[in-house]
Amino acid sequence: MHADEAEIRPGLVRRLIAAQFPRWAGLPVERVASGGTVNAVFRLGDELAVRMPLTPGGAKDVDLEYEHLPRLAAGLPVPLPVPVPEPVAKGEPGPGYPWPWTVCRWLPGTVLPPDAGVAAPGPLAGDLAVFVNAMRAADPAGAPSSYRGGTLADRDAGTRAALALLRPGDGVDVPAVTAAWETALRAPAHTGPPVWLHADLSPGNILVTDDGRLGGVIDFGCMGLGEPAVDLIAAWNLFTGPAREAFRAAVAGGGGAGDEEAAWARGRGWALSISLIQLPYYRHTNPVMVASSRFVIDQVLADG
Repeated sequence: MHADEAEIRPGLVRRLIAAQFPRWAGLPVERVASGGTVNAVFRLGDELAVRMPLTPGGAKDVDLEYEHLPRLAAGLPVPLPVPVPEPVAKGEPGPGYPWPWTVCRWLPGTVLPPDAGVAAPGPLAGDLAVFVNAMRAADPAGAPSSYRGGTLADRDAGTRAALALLRPGDGVDVPAVTAAWETALRAPAHTGPPVWLHADLSPGNILVTDDGRLGGVIDFGCMGLGEPAVDLIAAWNLFTGPAREAFRAAVAGGGGAGDEEAAWARGRGWALSISLIQLPYYRHTNPVMVASSRFVIDQVLADG
């Protein structure tokens, strides 16, 4: 997927575990199938997961998650409503691998298909809104800025560059999405303080239980402070129709969104921009990301 991507196989993970954490050396190592773009994930025994950054940029997330995930949970006025990754060890570079890496507790659950969406206004929309509201309410003191902590205007050049890379085979109505992007840019800017964000509430980062509830949220590599509308991307990443409206109603007023109409418009713009940039970048390398991006673009246009 990336020009600077490392090749990571189970044997390498076994060697690193044996050298650095011999207490886990006898546990089986199995790669987890994923459309993720930042880490290769391996299951280590029944209770642990190993996250191996694929690129130097992804390696920067190791310290971010290792330091701030426990601190974030401890600083909330109420506990996060669902489990999040619990780092238990930080690995160091070793023979055949140049960056730090993480061992976390394994969280059970399944991820949603990248292009299915949840239509029924059942518990998942409400559960995720509770999670977003809890993040927004967390103590911002000492928090880092999110990778997505800027404004839509900051993303304008990159979004328009991505629009120029779209091809007929991408199945995107370029004039329509350009108009949708320009509408989002006209939304009033957020004027309140920044809040804690997950900033990547996409299908691959949402764990769902067998009965359709939110079972966990993973991959906090984009977390930090930013404007509240960023986490509204879940509305178009995960939901359609009534479920989207249920999420919107449940998350409204949840800790700093300000003008709800403007925040919703900005959230739609964030979802659109992220997907437009992803689509041409992963066109030939990651069908999961391509399917997810097309789904989001279609939902944004349908909801506009």
